[in-house]
Amino acid sequence: MSAPQNPSQAAKGPKPSWLKIRPPQGPQAAWLRERAETLRLATVCQEARCPNMGECWSGGTATFMVLGDICTRGCRFCAVTTGDPQGRIDPDEPHKLAQTVHDAGWQYVVITSVDRDDLPDGGAAHIARCIEETRKLNPDVIIEALIPDFQGNREAMARVVSAKPEVLGQNLETVSRLTARVRDRRAGYQRTLDCLAQIKALDSSVLTKSSLMLGLGETDDEIREAMSDLRRHQVDLLTLGQYLQPSPKHLPVEAYVTPQAFKAWQEFAEHDQGFLYCAAGPLVRSSYRAGEYFMRRLLRSDTPRERSGV
Repeated sequence: MSAPQNPSQAAKGPKPSWLKIRPPQGPQAAWLRERAETLRLATVCQEARCPNMGECWSGGTATFMVLGDICTRGCRFCAVTTGDPQGRIDPDEPHKLAQTVHDAGWQYVVITSVDRDDLPDGGAAHIARCIEETRKLNPDVIIEALIPDFQGNREAMARVVSAKPEVLGQNLETVSRLTARVRDRRAGYQRTLDCLAQIKALDSSVLTKSSLMLGLGETDDEIREAMSDLRRHQVDLLTLGQYLQPSPKHLPVEAYVTPQAFKAWQEFAEHDQGFLYCAAGPLVRSSYRAGEYFMRRLLRSDTPRERSGV
């Protein structure tokens, strides 16, 4: 199967009809909003203005962003606030997160984080505690963590891996040529690949995951190259979504990729590249909840060999 010739719509005028976003509604969404405000828990859904917030919140799912809502990096695609947190963390956050998951009765939770270059370990110990506390209070929950690169600190990475999340991810975000333009200068295409490989080296049973945004000016060949690089570094899971400009100060959208093209990329990723699972679509994000159902089936396989796709 060949990858698509990336049919797209020029990013001029109004957004295409397939990018309509439904706002959060219903009792689950109201409960989560109130809970997050009361406990001062940040959700990446709100902070990053995720277009799937309506679907996920209404269905009782959220992606929590730990270590506060101020990121020490300034990627040109991201809506999260950039600044200096001055070393501040909430020591009660692991417990508050665990209790929220317990009270909601969720079976799958995604924990992500801002970059915290102001902390000696990049926040690795705190992230690990969030995973461990959530597991302790919710022994049957499946935990996916989307983590920083910790500036390549292997000990920091090992601390998070030791907490035993089922899925660990770091996003490549874009193709190699566009990385310096799209991501903060402290991030890097190869550094992300190295981090993902490092996770596998520390624990081969952990499923690794990454994500690419399309519509930033990448070519089909560059998308194929990025997929190939991820697979060479043993990445198991992939998400592909449309880049949407959060504000006028962020990078403009170069093109809107059609739903048909995303479908073709998904088939190419799974059938030609060998990813265990690929979620692809205009509104798909790295923590997209459609992957939960696949992950639950996969992670309940009987043997580590089945789980790791070996």
